[in-house]
Amino acid sequence: MPESPVLQTCAVTKRFGALLAVDRIDLEVGAGTVHGLLGRNGAGKTTLMRMILGLLAPDSGSVRILGHQAQPGEVESRRAVAGFVEEPRFYPYLSAQRNLELLAQLNGRPGGNAVGEALELVGLAGSGRKKAGNFSTGMRQRLGIAAALLRQARLMVLDEPTIGLDPENARAVRELLADLAGRGIAVLLSSHNMAEVAELCQQVTIIRDGATVWEGTQAQLHEAAPTPAYRIRTSDDESAAAIAKRMAMQPQASARVSGLDVLTVSGSEAQRDAFVRELIHTGVDLRLLEPDVPPLEALFSSLAGPDSQPKAAA
Repeated sequence: MPESPVLQTCAVTKRFGALLAVDRIDLEVGAGTVHGLLGRNGAGKTTLMRMILGLLAPDSGSVRILGHQAQPGEVESRRAVAGFVEEPRFYPYLSAQRNLELLAQLNGRPGGNAVGEALELVGLAGSGRKKAGNFSTGMRQRLGIAAALLRQARLMVLDEPTIGLDPENARAVRELLADLAGRGIAVLLSSHNMAEVAELCQQVTIIRDGATVWEGTQAQLHEAAPTPAYRIRTSDDESAAAIAKRMAMQPQASARVSGLDVLTVSGSEAQRDAFVRELIHTGVDLRLLEPDVPPLEALFSSLAGPDSQPKAAA
């Protein structure tokens, strides 16, 4: 018999006056998986997460955690849940360790090695005595995950945990989340970074104006991405365009990019390689070849649309 999802939302809806922020969203997150929740700013990601965490009451629909209906503000059904929305907050004048010790007491886990283990797991073992107010954005994000770990959660709900981080810290956070999933923890991760989600998440849901516009597996996400496009500059762009058209690479009109006239062609990697060989064979010099918009980003733009705000309720 298949294991029940750790998290399940059914037709969850939330309005703020005339604005429809979340529109009948169904979502499932299984144990040991990272589920990506993608959308532009204002798409409804944070509102949905607040309802999952019990910080907001849905107007309709339900949230089930470990098979049990979770009512807004009810603690018992969410003892297995941890995380943060927008960004984690701490007492700035207290050390990281003291902040976690206070949270451990609130969670009923005073004493022991829980705080030290959490700091070690997120790579902050050497910074426990530093004041939280002196932490960088990346360190605060990791401290927020450490705080969530103190709850021994089976579901982690994290709102853009890598936002504002440099590449090294962002990679460290992604590695940590993958490790948590490997330990059997279910992770719901919101983001507007398609590449990050495609790398880390087994399941993906994309929302726009509060409603689901796409959902599927990581493999299905890559399959849905459009054919890659490449910017090129040659010694004879007119001939290059004719060659691309003959090879069904859908050339677009030449455009000026960063002060240079470039031609954009679309095609698979195999088509690209054959196109380059044909250019060389016909004596056309290739002076620039670079990706245009990455396919996954193009897919996200087409589905998520421009930066949006919640739509008016019907």
